[in-house]
Amino acid sequence: MPELPEVETVVRGLRPKLEGRRLTSVVQRCRALRFPLPRDFANRLTGRRVISIARRAKYILVHLEGEQVLICHLGMSGRMVVEQAGKGPRRPLEKHDHIIFETDRGDEIRFNDARRFGMMDLVAADQISAHKLLKGLGPEPLGNSFNGPYLAAALKGKRTPIKAALLDQKVVAGLGNIYVCEALYHAGCSPRRQAFTVQCGRAEKLARSIRDVLNRAIAAGGSSLRDYVQADGELGYFQHDWAVYGREGEACPGCDCGQTSGIRRLVQSGRSTFYCSARQR
Repeated sequence: MPELPEVETVVRGLRPKLEGRRLTSVVQRCRALRFPLPRDFANRLTGRRVISIARRAKYILVHLEGEQVLICHLGMSGRMVVEQAGKGPRRPLEKHDHIIFETDRGDEIRFNDARRFGMMDLVAADQISAHKLLKGLGPEPLGNSFNGPYLAAALKGKRTPIKAALLDQKVVAGLGNIYVCEALYHAGCSPRRQAFTVQCGRAEKLARSIRDVLNRAIAAGGSSLRDYVQADGELGYFQHDWAVYGREGEACPGCDCGQTSGIRRLVQSGRSTFYCSARQR
């Protein structure tokens, strides 16, 4: 599933193509994705100008004139791919190109989702914070309100492994399995450690590690796992910089753990966790 850096990369790719442009055509080629699409979905979008595009957790928020917001989630395999005007003939529509947006500049943005685990909804702007998928979310890990003191307070009293706590969207919004593994490694924090013990300097170090890992991943265009591509169709490259994720049995960077068991893998809450037992305590 695309995580925060992948969604942020898509948002940044869509902004120059959509912001300030009018949607001259919206074609809906299915009735439902993960959930049924809103009634009269395509007609309600057609003709509206895009004011701005933002991200909240792993959701794309397209703010439209008329105080409406299009909420998009990429799900497991969703992609937003731009067919740019004036760049030669467009590729033929694919079976899973479910929603096609065309702008007044002639650019086409296709939402392709083979598994249909993505979603779209159209809501009033003043209702966005109360939307069932967005209400109760914790702070953005790249925002000013996320720091060591906040993280320490949020984890206080949580008798659950730190890995599970960081995946709780009420603690911090948008973190997923890959980047939690990487952030814990760079912070030297074991995924088995009880969350309530991450306090003071340890919480500050982990908060900085989370921010650093996410920023580096965004700069690299995210990590490409199976279906994920950027809005221009290019693959992300951060998977080449993974220190531990997916590297069971290998040595982590600059460590002699390869002489023993190397990077270890365990399953927590049904998800694979990768870590170095020598460097993470």
